[in-house]
Parts: sequence; structure tokens; C-alpha cells
Amino acid sequence: MSDQIQFIVEKLNQEPFRKNYNLITFDSLESVQLLQLLSDVLGEIDPKHAVDIREELPENTAKRMLTLLGILKYKPPGSVTDLSAFRQGLVTGSKPVIHPVLHWLLQRTNELKKRAYLARFLVKLDVPVEFLQDDTVADINKQYEELMEAFKTLHKECEQLKTSGLSTAEIRRDISAMEEEKDQLVKRVERLKKRVETVQNHQRMLEIARQLRLEKEREESLAQQKQEQKNQLFHAEQRLQRAQLQLKEMHHAVVDSKPESLMKKLEEEINFNLYFITEKVPRELESKKKSVYFLQKALSEPAMGQSDLSVLESKINEVNAQINQLIEKRMMKYEPIDSKFSMYRQQASIISRKKEAKAEELQAAKEEMSSTKKQMILKTNQAHELDGSEVLKGDELKHYVNKLRSKNTVYKRKRLEIAEITAEYGILQRTEELLKQRHEAIQQQLQAIEDKKGISGYSYTQEELERVSAVKSEVDGMKGQTLDNMSEMVKKLNAMVAEKKSSLAPVIKELRQLRQKCQELTQECDEKKIQYDSCAAGLESNRSTLEQEVKGLLEECTREESNYHYVNCMKKNLEIQLQRVKEEMKTYVSPDPQERRKAIREQYTRMILEQENLGKKLREKQKVVRESHGPNMKQIKMWQDFEQLMECKRECFLKQQNQTAIGQVIQEAGKDRLVL
Repeated sequence: MSDQIQFIVEKLNQEPFRKNYNLITFDSLESVQLLQLLSDVLGEIDPKHAVDIREELPENTAKRMLTLLGILKYKPPGSVTDLSAFRQGLVTGSKPVIHPVLHWLLQRTNELKKRAYLARFLVKLDVPVEFLQDDTVADINKQYEELMEAFKTLHKECEQLKTSGLSTAEIRRDISAMEEEKDQLVKRVERLKKRVETVQNHQRMLEIARQLRLEKEREESLAQQKQEQKNQLFHAEQRLQRAQLQLKEMHHAVVDSKPESLMKKLEEEINFNLYFITEKVPRELESKKKSVYFLQKALSEPAMGQSDLSVLESKINEVNAQINQLIEKRMMKYEPIDSKFSMYRQQASIISRKKEAKAEELQAAKEEMSSTKKQMILKTNQAHELDGSEVLKGDELKHYVNKLRSKNTVYKRKRLEIAEITAEYGILQRTEELLKQRHEAIQQQLQAIEDKKGISGYSYTQEELERVSAVKSEVDGMKGQTLDNMSEMVKKLNAMVAEKKSSLAPVIKELRQLRQKCQELTQECDEKKIQYDSCAAGLESNRSTLEQEVKGLLEECTREESNYHYVNCMKKNLEIQLQRVKEEMKTYVSPDPQERRKAIREQYTRMILEQENLGKKLREKQKVVRESHGPNMKQIKMWQDFEQLMECKRECFLKQQNQTAIGQVIQEAGKDRLVL
């Protein structure tokens, strides 16, 4: 409950309400203020309900709110008794009733705005049947329903346009850009006209340019027509090739088959097409029609929220459970009787499902075969366009295969040669490695000989000396050049430093003076800032106290004003009741008997007497019925016995007429005798 109240307070503090509530102030609102708050929220959803409840009667307020909540499909929790309590709580402004309503409304404000807007145009007016007998009223009602349907279609189109991604801002930008381009083009045309007017025979030249443009447009249209005719020719050639291929297949089928097999194949195709047309297609068409009907029905209904969907899902689950229970009861009831037929029914259903599956597989295979044929024709056409030759068949294909085999042998021979070259390359790499190893061994032997002679590292040192001497000569040249550059750079830098010092000397003097002034101003600024902060703190404390006092006085004023209006409403109600009591006393005390009869007391007295007389009559009638119940039941029993006796005599008479003449029946003194 606290989370609910916190959510309500957060929403009311936001736009467009801006109530500045907290949990305490919201919880301390009285019933009249809660009702006004609920009316404000409903007014935000539907502007017609933006009403001050102090200016209307409580009955009208409750009726207005209940009507709008019904249109918005608000479902209060509980049963029928709770609904009556909900209505009473809404009239009195009860918190347990108002808080859930506010929470529900503030959760889905945008959705409810749309629903309220649609309700203005889609809630039908209940016209009595007797009024519809009039032709004029019936025509107007029909026009009203047609306009409602037209509004539905237009609203759907509008929603589709909103969700299509095209915004009015983009369209306006495009229009403004087009207008700017148009203005630029108009200016360019005017400038070109001014330039052309100075040229001789400009009218004739303009006419020639116009004719040239027309001829170019005609050339483009002719090129387009030529391309279209080429495409048509290509499609016609493809159709011709397909027809020729079908003709060849039919020739092959006629040559390789007998009339019996052809007839059998045709019968199978006819049976499949009959099954497809008479059973499968109508069933699929019926399912599609049902799905389209349900979709149209769902589209015609107003938009539904998550709560409505959850309610529908719960109803669906309940109905499915009831259906399953009824099926189980039916199976338990008819299982002993239909035990023999259930097996056959199952087999029939299995066979029908298998039949449908095989039909679908056959249809898919036919579609796949047609697609492969189209692909084959397309590939042959592509091959013909690329290579300029037709697809090989028969002997040509065999010759081509033999040619490929000979090329394959050549390929294998070349591959062996490549392998031999690769092996030789490996041998050469190994030889190079061996030579490198021998070179290293010779170097080691040379070093050992130098060690024996006492001149170890002679050859290596000699090579290094030669290399270092060459590098040293290069470095010495670079050093000399670098030293010259550095000396020139130092001279330039010293000259620049001297110039900068001479130019910065007066600036440094001014900077010292400015630093002293800056220190003095900084101290003065700190002192002024301390004074300002102390003064601002005092003023802020005074302002906060004054704001609290003003806020308290405003709340007290609003509370007293609401109490005043509430007391005024109660006073008016009491005055009306007092006026009714005075009128009743006046009519009751009046000496005129006609006036006295109009009194409510007299009316209720007459009604009580009438009901008492009616009760007496009914009791007397009940007494008579009780007394005559026994004899009447005996009389009914006697009549039933008499009816059975007469029925028995009738049956005997009919049997007597149907009997053959076996003997003679003699009736004497109430006895029947048969004489053979």
C-alpha cells in the first residue's frame, strides 16, 4: 500500500499536475479534496471532466466519474456486494476506493487518453426500437453507423502513418528545401534569360534547344521501350524453351510407356487434384476465413491493455478446463458403447492425417521439381550467353569427358615434374647448410692456429679496425659540421635573449605594480565576500521562515475554504430536506381532504391497507385450497382410473375387430361367450 501511495505522489508531483505533495500531506487529504484530485486526473484524460466538484451536486459527480471509469474499462476488485461498496465509497470519497483508482489511472495515462478519445466517437447511442420504426430516424442511424465505420478506418490509417516513420517535421523540412531549390532554379532561369536576350536570334536558338530536349526525351523513351521489348523477348524465349522441354518429356514418356500406364498416371493425377480441390483447399480456405474474421474482429475492437489481456487469458484457461472436463465425462459416459468404434475412428483419423501429410509432400515435391526445371533452363541460358554454345549431350559429352581425361594425365605428369623440382630444391638447401658448417669449421681452425702463434683474433681484429676507421672518418666529418651549426645557433639564441630582455624590461616593471594592486584588490574582495555571505545567510533564514509561514497560511486557507464549501453543501441539503418536511406537515395538517391525500404518510397508509386486504384475501384463498385439496385429489384419481378403463376397452374393441372369424361371440347379461 505504501508503494502505491508513493507512486501516486511521484506522478502527481510531475507534469502536468505539479501538486508538490509528500506522503504526509497526501495522506492527510480529506474526502472532498480526494474527489477533486480524482476529478483533475480524469480531466487530464478527458478534458470534458475538468470540473470543480464544488459547483455540481455529489450525485452528478459520482455518476460522471462512474460513467468515465466504465468507458475506460476499470474493473474494481471483488464481487457484486463489493461493487455497491465501491460506488458508495466513490460518492463519499473513501481512501481505500480512491487510491487504487488513482494508481490505475496514473499507470496508463497515455493509453487511457487514447481510449477516452476513441470513446467519444465509437460508443453507440442506444436508440429505442420503436423510434427506429420511423424511416427518417432509421436513415439517420444508418448514416451514424457508416460514419462510425469510416472513423475507424481513418483512425487505423492515421495510426499506421504515425508508426510508418514519416514525421511531419521531416516532411516540412523537405518541403522547405524543395521551395528553396525552386527559388534558386527560378533565379537561375531569370539570369539565363537576361543573358540570352542580348544574343541575336535567341528565340530561334531556344526553339532549337527545346526541340533537342524533346528529341533526347524521345530517344530515352525509345531506348526504354527497346529494353522492355528485349526483356519480353527473353521471357518469351524462356517460355518457348520450357514448352519445348515439356514436349520432349512428353514424347519420351509416350515412347517409353504404354496406354495403360498413361491412363493410370492420369487417374492418379486426377485423384490427387480432386482430393486437393474437394478436401484440402476448402479446409484451408475455411481456416483462413476464420482467421481473417477473428483478426478483423480484433481490429474493430478498441485497444486493450495488459490487464485486459490477462483477464482474457484467464477466461480462456477456464473454458479450456471446462472443455477438457466435458470431454472426459463424455468419454466415461459413452466408452462402453463406442468401445468397438473408437479403434476404427482412431485408425480413420490416423489415415486421414497421413493422407494430408503425403499430399503436402507431393505438392512440395512438385513445386521443387518445377523450381529445379526453372533453374536448369536459367543455367542453360546463362551458359549459352557466356560460352555461346549449347549444353553438351550424348556423344559430345563423351568426347568432352575423354578430352578432360587426357588433360588430367598431362596434369598428373606436370605435377610429378613439380615434385622432382621441389626435391632438388631441398637438396640444394641441404648443400648450402653443409657449406656454411664447413666455413664455420675453417674459421675455428684459423682461430686455433692464431692461438698457437700467439696472435689470436688477428683476422677478426683487422676486419674490425678497418670497419671502425671508416666509421670514425664519417663521424669526425659529421662532428665538425655539427659543431659549426651549434656555434651559430648559440650566437643566434644569445642575440634573441638580449632582445627579449630589453623588450620585456618595461613590461616587467608594469607587472610588478599590477601584482601589488592585485593583492590589495584580492584582500578587499575577500572582506566584501565575507560580509556578503553573512548578509545572504541572514536573508535566506528570514526568507525560509517567511515561506514556511506563508505555506502554512495557504494550507490553512485552502482547508478552511474546503470546509466552508462542504458546510455550505451540507447546509443546502439540510435546507432542502427541511423544506420537504415543512411541505409534508403542511399537507398533512391541511383541512382540505384532497390536499391531505397527497401527503406521503397518507399514501403509505393507503398502500399498507391495500397490502393487508390483499394478504387477507390470499389467506382465505389458501384456506379454501387446503380444504378442497383432498377431495380434488380423489376426483383426479377417479378420472385417471376411468381414463385407463376406457383406454382398455378401446384396445379390446380394436383387437376384436382385427381377429379373424374363428367362431361366434354371444353377449348375454353383460357376459361374452365364444361359440365355435
